Amino acid sequence: MGTQGIRSEDYRLYLEGLEDKLLSPYAARAAQSRGRERSLEDCPVRTAYMRDRDRIIHCKSFRRLKHKTQVFLSPVGDHYRTRLTHTLEVNQIARTIARGLRLNEDLTEAIALGHDLGHTPFGHAGEFVLNELVPGGFEHNTQSLRVVEKLENNGKGLNLTFEVRDGILHHKREGEPATLEGQVVSLADRIAYINHDIDDAIRAGVLSPADIPACCNEHMGDTHGERINSLICDVLAESFNQPRIALSEEMAAQFALLRDFMFERVYLNHTAKKEEEKGKHVIAELYRYYLAHEALLPEEFRQNIPADGPERVAADYIACMSDRYAITDFTRLFVPSEWV
Repeated sequence: MGTQGIRSEDYRLYLEGLEDKLLSPYAARAAQSRGRERSLEDCPVRTAYMRDRDRIIHCKSFRRLKHKTQVFLSPVGDHYRTRLTHTLEVNQIARTIARGLRLNEDLTEAIALGHDLGHTPFGHAGEFVLNELVPGGFEHNTQSLRVVEKLENNGKGLNLTFEVRDGILHHKREGEPATLEGQVVSLADRIAYINHDIDDAIRAGVLSPADIPACCNEHMGDTHGERINSLICDVLAESFNQPRIALSEEMAAQFALLRDFMFERVYLNHTAKKEEEKGKHVIAELYRYYLAHEALLPEEFRQNIPADGPERVAADYIACMSDRYAITDFTRLFVPSEWV
């Protein structure tokens, strides 16, 4: 069926009909979404998941990802990954898998684009500090959900569908997403960061290509593109027309070996992480400062103190900062200015 003669106000129904005809029986369908926290009139031309994707792309938290650390803090080189480029690579891998398995690409993309919105400045180093300091702990996946449910849009949140919010919350390795699309993003996140972190570590001189375990090269290939392609093809072969997303047993073992190698040689490497202690100090001091000076928090955050408490709200404000904003704010508050 073509689109000739379809009125614009009926186009969403046409797209929902295509989903019903073309997608796998295991795929999530926009017309069958469990809905939003607040009712919203349907868009005439976009499905619910397309609308969620657009809301995420246009929000402020998404734009700030371009100045948040992935692995290497405040890199000078133009080609190191940031939290934004990581998100885009996750999105690309996830959509390729979703298309191959006939899953819902719009839902997959919305989850992928929103999965790291709650990440702190200075990557996992910032997350570690807030998790130590904030009562109840701090994890970037739950903070990402908090961003889309409450902090964005001047405290109104983005009012996303259940399936997108569920995928964002459960994208971590130990999560259990309710949809296959959420499972795809969780695996794509790991495929993306392991492989692009190898690329960045080689660029930084922390690794050389010869360091990568030979058995991993034999199973996945010895270039960035070959590894990603091998992993994607394995997922497609293992998961096609199945009610779960998985790597084959052999490939999963090799991928786990590569991940362990990266933790030993990069993620816990003193050279790669030499600036992290400074970043942790910045986050800790900013948290303590704003906890002691609640009145200096912006009103859009301060209004949440009665419901959530000053500790959580101070963490919200700091987690929303980019690396460079956190450094600038720390300098303003704690570094003496010269008299001129």
